[in-house]
Amino acid sequence: MKQSVPKAQHLTLVLAGQTNAGKSSLLNLIAGQDVAITSPIAGTTTDVVEKAMELRPFGPVLWLDTGGWDDDTALGAARKEKTQRALARADIVIGVAVATQAPDSQLLHVIREGKKPVIVVVTHADEVAPSAAFLETFREAGAQVIIKSANRDAFLHQFKGALTVVLPKEFVAPPELLAGIVPPQGTVLQIIPIDSQAPKGRLILPQVNVLRNALDRNFISVVVTEDRIREAVARFRPDLAICDSQVVGRMIADLPPDLPATTYSILMARLKGDLPALAAGAAAIRRLKDGDTILIGEACTHHAAEDDIGRVKIPALIQRKTGKKLHFEVASGKDFPTDLSRYALIIHCGGCMINRAFMLWRIDQAKGAAVPITNYGVAISEAQGVLDRVLQPFNITVS
Repeated sequence: MKQSVPKAQHLTLVLAGQTNAGKSSLLNLIAGQDVAITSPIAGTTTDVVEKAMELRPFGPVLWLDTGGWDDDTALGAARKEKTQRALARADIVIGVAVATQAPDSQLLHVIREGKKPVIVVVTHADEVAPSAAFLETFREAGAQVIIKSANRDAFLHQFKGALTVVLPKEFVAPPELLAGIVPPQGTVLQIIPIDSQAPKGRLILPQVNVLRNALDRNFISVVVTEDRIREAVARFRPDLAICDSQVVGRMIADLPPDLPATTYSILMARLKGDLPALAAGAAAIRRLKDGDTILIGEACTHHAAEDDIGRVKIPALIQRKTGKKLHFEVASGKDFPTDLSRYALIIHCGGCMINRAFMLWRIDQAKGAAVPITNYGVAISEAQGVLDRVLQPFNITVS
């Protein structure tokens, strides 16, 4: 398996169904090894089990094996919540239905919602052959349906065929960070500050991804620190300048006004989420009032530095920009508050450590609660008064 591929770039497949439906056994069959513990005892899967593997010809995939959503044990409620969070991360849901039982109503609900493509794998078919009506119930709801076989090769052939049918378009033709904003064989200027938050000896993921995308498209790449912007522009005249959000003000001040420019965080917002929605969310900064609470959303867990971008720099910048007395809360990692209604604004990180499906779910949660949401880079650019300038390459303006 390609260990160097970040989990956020894996195709994420979530196993879901009732307790003892055979989810863990199915994962073990596909993986060809005992990845998950199996047992006839209900509730054996106590937490979401993650398994990364290479699944040819699809490349790296991340399996999430969940607890049953009919779990009525003492920890059932907590497990169900974990399952719902896992479903939010799914690119494709692998629903497991038992041939000896009535069609799973919860699974049918997930299929009919239409938010995620679903493959239904029917288990226990060796005990009772599933009726045509049983199979048609899931097909009519909109799912691909296959029957689990003890013959691994035969089953994998069926499973991969179904997977091909429902594969999201971003995995068929992966989107590119620089698509449509740099001319063929163009030149890209990357401006990377080296400060206390810069990881020693390496670049952060968005910087690496931009550099790799530039190489893949045969662009010329120029990488400098913020004190050499003008020199780099004079020598190379780039077609696009990209910077770390914390030096966006310096970049705009040092660039010719007609040179297209943006930030890594804005590129990630376009790749991972809904850039127009995040840009519109930044306008809420102008409407903040004394006493408002802002949620800082971090996709990963990390040890916060003294000048942490999300916990220190952005709150200070927003309060300085607005002149208001504001409250800030932090949600770190995969946890995200269930009730978002009490927040005046959500400022999320770039999402480089989570997949697009999970980022879009978080944006949808905010929309459902009528709470504006933006991300670090968009918020910083708004606070610096340069948001329209760094959105120009995408033909987006903030009203």
